[in-house]
Amino acid sequence: MMYKYIKNSWNSDNELTKERVTEWKKESATIKVERPTRLDKARDLGYRAKQGIIIVRQRVHRGGHRMRPKFSGGRRSKAMRRKKIVNVNYQSICEVRAQKHFINMEVLNSYFVGKDKEFYWYEIIMIDPKHPSLRDEFKWMLENKKRALRGKTFAQRKGRGVIGKGFGFEKKNRR
Repeated sequence: MMYKYIKNSWNSDNELTKERVTEWKKESATIKVERPTRLDKARDLGYRAKQGIIIVRQRVHRGGHRMRPKFSGGRRSKAMRRKKIVNVNYQSICEVRAQKHFINMEVLNSYFVGKDKEFYWYEIIMIDPKHPSLRDEFKWMLENKKRALRGKTFAQRKGRGVIGKGFGFEKKNRR
């Protein structure tokens, strides 16, 4: 019941979001957060205030900054152009970057927390699958190493079209 009111207040607070975004711009791109910004969303996606579970806020550039790396040479000028990273959404990029920063943790899920004209911010729920208090609960994560790097998180599967329902979804996956 309480989470319904938290969700409604999140949708209506534009002033608070603007203040938070200006503070977040001064911080580094990947930062460990003490508690989630959106408690209702974090709880829906599996967050619990336990040892071994952390929240990471990740920032990613909007627009054409998501380019593939520069070529080191050996191509003709026609083939030297750098293309955008296609078929990858901002949320999955944030998950991969957080996974690379916190190597011993696993990405459980992530959610949107803010944006401005330059950046998007997502909070990623990360767990330590070898922590004694979480070993039984997240036993399935012990086999599934580095989910974010292998495209196994919810955001990445949704971006590829593996998850979904409705008109036209069956046709898309038949091809």
